[in-house]
Amino acid sequence: MKVVDFGTLVRQEFNKAVIGQDHVLMQVLVAILANGHVLLEGVPGIAKTLMVRTVSSALSLQYSRIQFTPDLMPSDVIGTNVFNQQTSEFTLRTGPIFTNVLLADEINRTPPKTQASLLEAMEERQATIDGVRYQLPLPFLVFATQNPIEFEGTYPLPEAQQDRFLLKVLLEYPEPAIETEVFRRYHHGFRATNLQAAQIQPVVDASGLADLQEQVNAITVEDRIFNYIQEIVSSTRKSGDLLVGASPRAGIALVLCSKALAALRGREFVIPDDVKDLALPVLRHRVMLRPEVEIEGLSVDRVLSGMIDAQIVPR
Repeated sequence: MKVVDFGTLVRQEFNKAVIGQDHVLMQVLVAILANGHVLLEGVPGIAKTLMVRTVSSALSLQYSRIQFTPDLMPSDVIGTNVFNQQTSEFTLRTGPIFTNVLLADEINRTPPKTQASLLEAMEERQATIDGVRYQLPLPFLVFATQNPIEFEGTYPLPEAQQDRFLLKVLLEYPEPAIETEVFRRYHHGFRATNLQAAQIQPVVDASGLADLQEQVNAITVEDRIFNYIQEIVSSTRKSGDLLVGASPRAGIALVLCSKALAALRGREFVIPDDVKDLALPVLRHRVMLRPEVEIEGLSVDRVLSGMIDAQIVPR
């Protein structure tokens, strides 16, 4: 299967349950093909969880979900050793993190200590329990949803953990026509709690996904594109509006994501438009505004957009 065909098939299955979020789906597919994690941010009620469940249903992979709450403990995420009185031995009880696709629902509803329990898993695809390291199943992909940090009862994610997310995708309210269609679907019996009724069909399994990722790895990136990405990333470190700029990890992420997007668009090489289309979701969670700039009402996306537009596009 070609990457472009994979994108088409997943979109068909996705639209059985979710409509009007094509740009979000494209970014999620980019992360899957680049073997990275996704942070989805938006207000409650705009189908963040449903999107992840729908995409997961289209992948023939093991799936787990964690509902993050203020009282959730790290051991509830990664697992723990439990003493067996009959054998007088400790046995490992693995947590829901031992899966292929993990939905971390409302990740910023739990304190930083529990949030950080995912850090090692996201970076190294392993978990340490009582000093012993355990490898996670591969692939291992985290889809985390969060509410805007201005909402009551939320805890901002640590900067180090945010940096482990390949993309941060912002979800907005749907267009009026799309929202009306959502109402109509529910009127005719669709329920997000009964996704099985939508009959989402698996599109690819673990070995097929690995093959697709190899196709992405083979996408050509010319030197002019590398230089373009470096100029975008380095410009964030020189900006007077940003307190913290993007690290080389951000540039690596932009290279990988641009290759995945080129493949989804049916090309064997990256063009500047691929880079521009993904620069915001790659960078927005890796930089920090100066407090005085934030007070003036400027957003991270607005500042970054100005920097990206100011770069000379290679020909």
